[in-house]
Amino acid sequence: MCEASDVVRAGALVDAQPMDAPKTDLSPDASVPMEVLHVDEALVVIVKPPGIVVHPAPGAETGTLVHGLLARGYFRAEEGDTRPGIVHRLDKGTSGVMVVARTPEAREALKAQFADHTIDREYVALCAGAVKTQTFRTLHGRDPHDRKRFTSHVRTGKVAITHVVCMESFGAASYVKATLETGRTHQIRMHLSEAKTPVLADPVYGKRPKDPHVAAIADALGHQALHARLLGFVHPTTKKHVRFEAAPPQDFETALEALRSFV
Repeated sequence: MCEASDVVRAGALVDAQPMDAPKTDLSPDASVPMEVLHVDEALVVIVKPPGIVVHPAPGAETGTLVHGLLARGYFRAEEGDTRPGIVHRLDKGTSGVMVVARTPEAREALKAQFADHTIDREYVALCAGAVKTQTFRTLHGRDPHDRKRFTSHVRTGKVAITHVVCMESFGAASYVKATLETGRTHQIRMHLSEAKTPVLADPVYGKRPKDPHVAAIADALGHQALHARLLGFVHPTTKKHVRFEAAPPQDFETALEALRSFV
């Protein structure tokens, strides 16, 4: 029996016996909170609150957005599919507008738009430090030193493009708008962190701010101050371009007002 710490040498033969995949309980859960902006036969557009995982994953087998959508009758889970209707994701701590497909045809049409980067996506964020209005155009790949993070400091990877506009500056913090040209995992969080202006209260890419007032605001927030404010796409059935918007959650607005009070 091998241990994880064992050194495997060149020429060694390793016999691996895969374990059975853990079973996921997709029982509907009406207690999962969400705001429904639009629903029709092809899709549903919702606002995901912070703190909710989009679909079941290790460590988050229950209480996900999928469980809540199932409870509302927007679709039924197929055996073995833990991501029914999901065509894109928001991180657990990120809030905002999402679209979920209700039919296989809608799912494929929406997935194609995300793959082609034709989706309109605009975020707002609170950041530590003074953010400069700029465009980030970098490579994007998994951090070789921390598998939970992504970085632009890779030799090979996909291109990630984020347009950032500083809307308000508070000296030790900033209120920004970020528009995605590509949609890589953690893209906005990665770019802002590598610019030394991480998203406020980001548990993966940020650090506790040195300014005590900003640090207190981040502590009170408790999750990264990132909100998907706008989502636009071509409706898979009507072929018309539609846009949906949602204001940030109350805790984000409270943090923003607290930052404004220190200026």
